[in-house]
Amino acid sequence: MADHTLPEDRTYTSEHIWLLEDEDGFTIGISDYAQAQLEEVVYVDMPAVGDPLEAGKEFGSVESMKSVNALFAPVAGEVTAINTSLESRPGLVNSDCYRQGWIVRLRRTEPRSATALLTAEEYRALLESQA
Repeated sequence: MADHTLPEDRTYTSEHIWLLEDEDGFTIGISDYAQAQLEEVVYVDMPAVGDPLEAGKEFGSVESMKSVNALFAPVAGEVTAINTSLESRPGLVNSDCYRQGWIVRLRRTEPRSATALLTAEEYRALLESQA
């Protein structure tokens, strides 16, 4: 298995979503492993600002030349921003998935939900077990 970049400052889901928490809420994107599996991302379907997201529920999708993959919210929240750069440059998900290729920002609307979040080490172990 290729060695994928996994920043230690965020948590991950088994659906290959990363979550970065800060004082304003959360930033969400797809992992380096996910973007590599998709190959060339051509479109990202995102919710609108103000939309509520429910933990574990679909909130958008990432489309590549190979497939369309649903995005599942790792936590509940209200969308406070979407990455409008992805509308014209969806390839940012491939080239910089942890910085410029983020997908949405959320404000927490309820206590942390039951969705299982993994540390970078736990997510790496999950990827290795799937190889």
